Amino acid sequence: AARRVAARAAADRPMWYPGAKAPAYLDGSMAGDFGFDPLRLGANSNLLPYYQEAELMNGRYACLACLGAILSEVAFPEFQWWEAGAQDYGFTIQQLLMVQVPLMAIFEAKRIEGWQKTGGVGVLTEFPFDPLNKYEGKESNYAEILNCRMAMIAFVGMCSAAANRHMGPLACAQAHIDAPFEVNAFTSDVGLELTTAAVVLSIAPFFVIAKQALGDGKEETFNPVPFDFQD
Repeated sequence: AARRVAARAAADRPMWYPGAKAPAYLDGSMAGDFGFDPLRLGANSNLLPYYQEAELMNGRYACLACLGAILSEVAFPEFQWWEAGAQDYGFTIQQLLMVQVPLMAIFEAKRIEGWQKTGGVGVLTEFPFDPLNKYEGKESNYAEILNCRMAMIAFVGMCSAAANRHMGPLACAQAHIDAPFEVNAFTSDVGLELTTAAVVLSIAPFFVIAKQALGDGKEETFNPVPFDFQD
């Protein structure tokens, strides 16, 4: 009975597109699991936790990057956020590396060590890292991964806007508000590419559904990663 309830709960969970069938290994137990893994990278059960942690770490850095781009545009309007690395801060790149590399190595080594032991997020010896005492378990994990994914997409947009319009995120937002039909992603230098991508992504689910309807129903085996991590 418990197995039937779990199967029904997995079937009722939201998917990355309506009617999608998740691979067997994406059973909904991970936060933010919408059954999306077209390359079947997570089929290796030893690698799947590493992929999950890698996505979170990239998302956290993207959150910091988005915040940094916005705050730097407010605090330092004399230069753009992508020019920050070229500014003179009173020390050389060699001095920066002498400090940053050892510190990052220590923090990363302790993070990985703590994650392997606890499966949680932490800093040095604190796992989980929750200085504000706001952690609420699965709800917090779900909110974090959604914000991380949005931040990764947002930072790609900021980079694209910087390359095509030479403007920061706040300046781009103001320009769009002033002239929404003239200043938007589709009228930029990558408008054609973006339109093509939007069309492809819009019709892709129909091909997936057609393949499922016309196929034999068997799950294809695909393992693009020829190695895994073993304890």
